[in-house]
Amino acid sequence: MSFNVAFIGLGVMGYPMAGYISKAGHNVTVYNRTAAKADKWITEYKGAKADTPAKAAEVLTLFLPVLVMTTI
Repeated sequence: MSFNVAFIGLGVMGYPMAGYISKAGHNVTVYNRTAAKADKWITEYKGAKADTPAKAAEVLTLFLPVLVMTTI
């Protein structure tokens, strides 16, 4: 069984997590506010890129937002 996964945020944690999910056989659509990072992810892993978070969420079965809060 595979899921349609929308992955929002390809930072230090999100990039490899989305990759592991893709390698596990799930259909991953990624969104990152820096499009170049999403483009790089697409060249390394099987999946699709969305232009907006809403577009990424259109076909999802499972939603995994990766948000990190930092303080200075």
